[in-house]
Amino acid sequence: MKSDFNDPTFSTDIFSSAFLLGNIGAPFVIGLAVGYFAKKMLRTALFLAGGAIVLLFVSEYYGVIKVTDAELQLVANSATEAAKSSGDFLVSRLSSITSKGVSGVAGFFLGFKLG
Repeated sequence: MKSDFNDPTFSTDIFSSAFLLGNIGAPFVIGLAVGYFAKKMLRTALFLAGGAIVLLFVSEYYGVIKVTDAELQLVANSATEAAKSSGDFLVSRLSSITSKGVSGVAGFFLGFKLG
């Protein structure tokens, strides 16, 4: 099958609104929405985790349970690794939307900053 790029009659205007919207604009907006959502979900998860940790400390104070620092650090490390892998997954998925993936990833980071 012959590629369209080798055809001398083939021309693509990279500055046309159809090309820019489909290849740059839409992936950027998708990335922006995903980044904004990811930041809000991260804040919610941190809020809930903080509440759970405070409840653990209160329960330990009243002698209901015993929490060691090593256990707390182990749980925090595993939660950090899960957040990193989730973030890496989102960035790699957004980078596959377009051929270069730059606009989707840029939108993600801007949305994450705005969120």
